[in-house]
Amino acid sequence: MAVSHFDRFLAEATVPDPDPTRCVDIDQLFGLYISWCNVQQQIPDSEHVFRAAMKRHGINTSAPGLRKTGPAAMDYILASYPALP
Repeated sequence: MAVSHFDRFLAEATVPDPDPTRCVDIDQLFGLYISWCNVQQQIPDSEHVFRAAMKRHGINTSAPGLRKTGPAAMDYILASYPALP
């Protein structure tokens, strides 16, 4: 079975974390997905498609339990704080 676009995103840009203080919410997860697409030079799907895919992957949209990691995390942080050099 082929690895989907969203499988790759979850594998490359997130790690499970039981501590909710370190985890992203669903809106931040979508922002991380946009950053991951930017790093991968891919066109992101809409937020509606993204949320549906996360549900299909068993991600709880009210509390994903995921922490950001990797190059997409750095892109997300820099994009979130444009005043940083």
